[in-house]
Amino acid sequence: MLERTVTAFDEFYNKGLCRSTKSLNALLVAGLIAKDYEEVKRIFAEFPQRYGIDPDIETYNNVIKAFCQSGSSSSVYSILVDMKNKGVKPNETTFGTLLTGFYEEEKYEDVGKVLNLMKEYGIPVGVSTYNIRIQSLCMLKKSNEAKALLLGMMSKGINPNSVTYNHLIHGFGKEGNLEEAKVTFGSHMVCRSLLELEELKSNFITFSCLVQVFKGN
Repeated sequence: MLERTVTAFDEFYNKGLCRSTKSLNALLVAGLIAKDYEEVKRIFAEFPQRYGIDPDIETYNNVIKAFCQSGSSSSVYSILVDMKNKGVKPNETTFGTLLTGFYEEEKYEDVGKVLNLMKEYGIPVGVSTYNIRIQSLCMLKKSNEAKALLLGMMSKGINPNSVTYNHLIHGFGKEGNLEEAKVTFGSHMVCRSLLELEELKSNFITFSCLVQVFKGN
């Protein structure tokens, strides 16, 4: 199926119908869906130069996903160098994919390197990044480490969300630690209640200000 898609790309290009970065990205996505990661890498290596197409951030993110999902996350460092040379800045998706890859390969030193790279590029480490890390640890049956990461993010003033707790509850459940899953669920409900209370308080303050404005008039 993918082979036919690549052939069609060649034919369309020769007819002048397929000359955009968007069409190249669509071809790479087709390769990812087919899980033909070697073909995705080949297309990325050959097609931009052959057809005079400039890769964009989506192009790079697609090929980075191919490397990470095929167990070759370390190869992405050379991709990041290529991006820098061509003036394409990596984004949160770039590093999120890379973090997932290194966790799957249990290369924890590289996880630290990626977090440092995020700082270098000025990309904040927020709840989305923590969710990726927590989910990855839970999938490795390291839910206790994931919970420690949760406490660490909260100590930095980063509030977890429902996704964070869902990963932990699912992780503890898969490990058969139902008691910890229940405790985590309870913590989630308490946090939700506090956030809802804070929102009500904020709305009340806003409403009070509005009342004062009308009183002044």
